Amino acid sequence: MRMSSNLHRLSLALNAREHELRPAVCGFLLFLCLFAGYFMLRPIRESMGIAAGVDNLQWLFTVTFLVMLVAVPLFAWLSSHVQRRYFVDWVYGFFAANLLGFVALFQLWPEGPWLARVFYVWISVFNLFVVSVAWSLMTDVFDGEQAKRLFAFIAAGASVGGLVGPALSTLLIGLIGTSGLMLLAALLLGSTLILKHSLMQWREEGGAGRPGAAPTQSPRHPLPGNPFSGLMAVLGSPYLLGIAGFVVLLATVTTFLYFEQARLVAEQFPGREAQVRVFGTIDLIVQVGALLAQLFLTGRIAQTMGVRVLLAIVPLLMCAGFVGLALAPGFVLLATLMIVRRIGEYAFVRPGREMLFAPLDPESKYKAKNFIDTVVYRAGDAASSWVKSLLDMLGQGAGLAALIGALCALLWGGLGWQLGRQADRQQNQAGAAASLVEV
Repeated sequence: MRMSSNLHRLSLALNAREHELRPAVCGFLLFLCLFAGYFMLRPIRESMGIAAGVDNLQWLFTVTFLVMLVAVPLFAWLSSHVQRRYFVDWVYGFFAANLLGFVALFQLWPEGPWLARVFYVWISVFNLFVVSVAWSLMTDVFDGEQAKRLFAFIAAGASVGGLVGPALSTLLIGLIGTSGLMLLAALLLGSTLILKHSLMQWREEGGAGRPGAAPTQSPRHPLPGNPFSGLMAVLGSPYLLGIAGFVVLLATVTTFLYFEQARLVAEQFPGREAQVRVFGTIDLIVQVGALLAQLFLTGRIAQTMGVRVLLAIVPLLMCAGFVGLALAPGFVLLATLMIVRRIGEYAFVRPGREMLFAPLDPESKYKAKNFIDTVVYRAGDAASSWVKSLLDMLGQGAGLAALIGALCALLWGGLGWQLGRQADRQQNQAGAAASLVEV
């Protein structure tokens, strides 16, 4: 009796039904492991980006985009030839093997500048792919109504992982070095596959594939289409094009802030270990704030105010922050704006963005979503990085970039509001249809 009462209280706290507790916790733990590994590597990436030269960052962003152009068709080809229930195993297994390869290479050339550049590009590709695939899995396992209630808690796993990762990188960098952190990240990535198998099993019992739910394609079959299906799906759908535009504006705002952060840290913290500690500390602050928001705000905002509020609130805050930066530029304001943006992205924008895909078909959830999350995102990165570099060359980097950032943030917020309204309407229609089926 006490166990049942405790489960009921936990369900209420997590905004879940009792039969959803196990998959919700599995999703939470999957993101915890994934982000703990990534955030151990993130400070290493930032320091290596600086080691490759702050003036060369736009080239690294461009190379990352070009790599995405090659990787995404290969990703789509794989999804058309592998059963959907095993697709994550192939992708994560590939990236774990890559990490083991980097462990060996950094033992041979620990200070190689070209190896630093290659790792910077690789982890930029790795980050978007593994996170995009994880969210594709979640939108496949949970239906739209479950997503509104559970995605905030599942996303909190990313924030806890984001707390554990920077703490581990800060504490262990002096003991096991960069290669040791990479090995640990590979082990964490491999551990997510156990959780993934549990989620796919539950999908058929109580998730999107359960009896009585809206019909979906069986995960025992590969996805239909060809290597360019994701691109064609985006071009053929105004809704997906809107999501792509939302991601481009997000990337533009992020890149403008990122370049200023990299420049200031390079000036004030010249050593690699010091840079790793600085970036790790910033990540730690961000994840604490994001975790608190995810646990106490995100799910309730999504249910009471809708996805539109999740997608619009952060861009509007960024617009106000950029205006302040244009009027009174300085490191403290920039750092504050960067922290607020990242907290808002993890707590509101990312869960809200994933909710946009929950009502869609599997091909959109995997192929179109991956195209948007990788190629479109990195295209926005690359284009905005060159714009920022041009502004710096003209001597107008800070003030004019802040005004452009404010305009982009305003457009970003308006588009987010419109997309969120469409997603809320689709979810209401799906809920009404499901009620009729039950009757």
